[in-house]
Amino acid sequence: MVGAGVVGMSTAAALVAAGEDVLVFESSDVVMGERSAGSSRIFRLAHTDPELVRYASRARTAFDGWSTRAGTPLLDPCGCVVSGTDAPDRARAMASAGAPHSFDLADGTLPTRSVEGPVLVDPSGGVLDVDGVRRLLSAEVGTVVHHERVTSIDEGTVSTPDGIYAADTVVVAAGADTPALALPVGIELPQALEHHVRFTFALPDDGPVPAWIDASPGRVSTYQHRTGPGRWSVGATLPSSLVSWENGQEAASVASERAVVEYATEHLTVDPAVLDRLYCTHAPDTGDGILFRRSGPVLAVYGENLMKFAPVLGETLAAAARDGSTPPDLG
Repeated sequence: MVGAGVVGMSTAAALVAAGEDVLVFESSDVVMGERSAGSSRIFRLAHTDPELVRYASRARTAFDGWSTRAGTPLLDPCGCVVSGTDAPDRARAMASAGAPHSFDLADGTLPTRSVEGPVLVDPSGGVLDVDGVRRLLSAEVGTVVHHERVTSIDEGTVSTPDGIYAADTVVVAAGADTPALALPVGIELPQALEHHVRFTFALPDDGPVPAWIDASPGRVSTYQHRTGPGRWSVGATLPSSLVSWENGQEAASVASERAVVEYATEHLTVDPAVLDRLYCTHAPDTGDGILFRRSGPVLAVYGENLMKFAPVLGETLAAAARDGSTPPDLG
């Protein structure tokens, strides 16, 4: 297993539970420290593809199972609101998949002065406790994580600065590093990367608040959710010209902060002073979709926003690793 993000860890946990011998290689000093970093993530059924809605619904049930195993809730069922031009498309996909949804949002539900455009309410959505997920998976995976950087992958071998390891199957779930690691074995994946920063603000009213995806006309597209007592976090989808890889992390971070603080000042009821920042890389060419590619014994997975699918995605990859299959792409 190459990569100890949430996808790699969930796959490893499923393989360990099935009695398989597993090694997980992770270049950083911690698990779930790159694209899986942070204390929380939005969970939603609200996708524009019915297939992804059904997959997320399976994940929703699986998160309940994880919560039972962890002995604590890993999903705050606060719901998720989607506003803006694609809300009707998401509603149609949810209706096709038989997922509950509505169009009624009470005033004052969100920390905003107004909600523009069509509104979709996803009652099955919520906010994931990433720290709790990390603790659960770390306990279930145990000592099989090796904090070594993988330098290359060949058919049936994984090379690191400390040695070469043989494997019947190599699953690559290394986030931003996956395309480069998989290319030498003939697996081509999207190469484009962007910088992304999420910003946290003080939330005056600390009552229950649903997560929110705002794509209202005339506004920068954002995702938002409560990340702790009195804390509200906002990330924005910005033009590639501002956050492209070539611009560098510092310039992209400055542009992102300017856009998000302006949005918060104009549209939200939070204190627009930034309390915290969370940086990660973003793959702009995948959307909510999931790509699976295999070359012999090497199976690679690539996508964006995969945290919400983690329990069922780990089971999918574990099953494919055991039987040699390639799961169909999703979304």
